[in-house]
Order: sequence, then structure tokens, then C-alpha cells
Amino acid sequence: MLTSNIKFKNFNIKKFKKFQSFKNEKWFKKIRLIESLKPNYKYSYTKDQVKKISKNKNFRLIGMGGSTLGIEAIYQFLKHKIKKKFIFINNLNSKLKSSEKKIKAINIIISKSGNTLETIANSNLFVNGNKNIFITEEKKSYLKKLANTLRAEVIEHKNYIGGRYSVLSEVGMLPAEIMGLNENKFKRLNYLINNKIFLNELIKNVNAILKFIKEKKFNSIILNYDKNSENLFKWYQQLVAESLGKKSKGILPIISTMPSDNHSLMQLYLDGPKNNFFTFFFNKDTTSEILNNKFIQKTHSYLKNKSFFEIIHAQKIATEKVFYKKKLPFRSFEVAKKNEEALGELFCFFILETILLGRALKVNPFDQPSVELIKNETKKILFK
Repeated sequence: MLTSNIKFKNFNIKKFKKFQSFKNEKWFKKIRLIESLKPNYKYSYTKDQVKKISKNKNFRLIGMGGSTLGIEAIYQFLKHKIKKKFIFINNLNSKLKSSEKKIKAINIIISKSGNTLETIANSNLFVNGNKNIFITEEKKSYLKKLANTLRAEVIEHKNYIGGRYSVLSEVGMLPAEIMGLNENKFKRLNYLINNKIFLNELIKNVNAILKFIKEKKFNSIILNYDKNSENLFKWYQQLVAESLGKKSKGILPIISTMPSDNHSLMQLYLDGPKNNFFTFFFNKDTTSEILNNKFIQKTHSYLKNKSFFEIIHAQKIATEKVFYKKKLPFRSFEVAKKNEEALGELFCFFILETILLGRALKVNPFDQPSVELIKNETKKILFK
């Protein structure tokens, strides 16, 4: 067990001690964004603001990358607990249904810099006639100026928290509170950092990944057996790729939808190039439909009284056994129950993993210098 909420099977390698005391090291204590993972983090919004905003039913969240991916992960993962309707505008040419365009909704517009081109363009279509809330840095920017023009609420996006690390700060927790979720239950770092089992598994996990990188295994393939966790791994994909992809180093996270990919990609995973390591992800949700025994043939009597959950779980266990026999490196997460605590623990695990990998690979996991090159070139073209 990783925690009581998450069953974890680690990569099968020998344990190392390289990061055993990282929580007490000076370099780690200097990382200010870590504060946002703790329950005593001070938000730049108030509970009264949340209460006032939450009176509405419909919300439109406009942003790019880390400004929306974490919130989308929360919304999808915990949809069973949420009654509010959220529409996500997270790319250019987002095609909304005509009915959604007409919805009277509060716009939550998020951009750390306040100058994100796609967010500026998308917000332009929706700010008129709707209430607008901006989450951005306290500095001069296009969106800060627009917010002042519209006399809209502005909530500070702390300048020391990058977008892909911001899910447990104002960026993720304000929408989460509006959704009716308990923000404090997401904040699991204090518990986790003092949990020896969690730390040992995290450290073993990081050292295993470093070993794979040395062996030229750069593809991190996520075998996702839970359709409502797809956005969680889109968030993870950005976190890992943008944080570690520097100096000709890095990891390529690839999301594979299971069990459907058994019939398309699995042959390659099993017998193709050995440049991959794998993550199995499963939600132990037993609420699913049961097959109709009336139409089950005698040849498949083993399917009688079986639920979709049981079939998918059997496929997952079977695949792990085959991977083990073929000596393919994998780890496995099983979520016992979908709640704020479990999701908060996953966020913390992957954030800490990424920071430690960046430290070991000697890359800065908090910047994205080459992405700025494309932004600058795009502006040059549009100015013509």
C-alpha cells in the first residue's frame, strides 16, 4: 500500500537511498511552490468570495496547459460528487455546441503571465455579457488590463507557482471549492512527507526511472483502465514532459486507453522495442453493469454474473502477469475510493517524483525556455 487510499506495486528493482533525506535538504526547502501542497497555504481569495461565486450553476473555465489541466482532472475524477456544470475552453478552435455558447455562465479566465495568446483569443469571445473572474499574476499584462476595463474580480496567481504545479493553489482549489469539494482534503503533503512507506516507495520509484533512462528507456506508457482518469494523465503528461524535457534529456509520457489498446498497441508493447516502462492505473469502483445471463452462450459460461468491473480487473491482472513473465518494467496504482484525499495524494506523488527527477538529471524542472521561442515567432508572424 502507498497509503490507505492507494494500493501501489512498485517497479521491481533494488532499493536505493539517494533521496532518502530530501525533505530536510536545503534545496528542497527553498522550493516555495511546495507550500501550496500543504493545508496551511494561504490563498489569495476568501471563503466569502467562494460562497458568493458558488451561488451560480454554470461556469466556463478558459485557459491553456497547466491553467486548466489540473482542474479538468479534478472535475472528471470526482464528477460523481459535483453538481455544478463546467465548460472548459482549453484550445483554439474549441467547438462548442450552440446550446453551450448561449449558456449564461461565470467565466474563470486563468493565465499566470496574463499574456497567453490562446487564452486572450478565447476569452475575447465570452467576456461580454458574462461575469468574469481572472486568475493571473499581480503585474502589468493584457488580461490584468482587460480585467480592470471590465471591472472584474482579479485573484492573484502566485508568481512562484508555475502553471503545471498550480493544481493545489488558487488555480485548482478555487474551482474545486466552487464545485463543492473540500479543498483541505486535497492537501496531503504533511501526512505523506512523514509517512515512511510513502517516502520509501517514492524514492525507489524515482531511482527505478533513473535506471530506465540510463538504459535508454524514455517512453513512459500509462496503461489507463479508468476512463474518468484520462484528464489526470493529461495533467501528468504536461508535468513530466515540460518539466524534464531539456538539455536533450527527458521522458515522453504516452497515455494508452485500456483495455481497448489490447487490440491495437499491446502487441508492440509486448514484443516491440524495449525502450518503454509502464504504469498500470486502475480505479477499484465496483459499481458497474452485470452481463445478462440470458444471452451468454455455454462456451462462455465463465462470464455469467460477471460485471464489467470484474472483467476489466481480470484483464488488468492478466496483463500484469504477462508483463512480469516478459520482464517488462511496470508499476501499478489501484485507487480504493475516488475522493479528494486519493486525488491529492496522486498529485503530490507525481509532483515530488518530477522535482526529484529534475534534481537528479540536473535540469530545471520549473521553466520551459524553448516554448517561449514559439510564442515569440508566432507574434512576429501575426505582426506582419
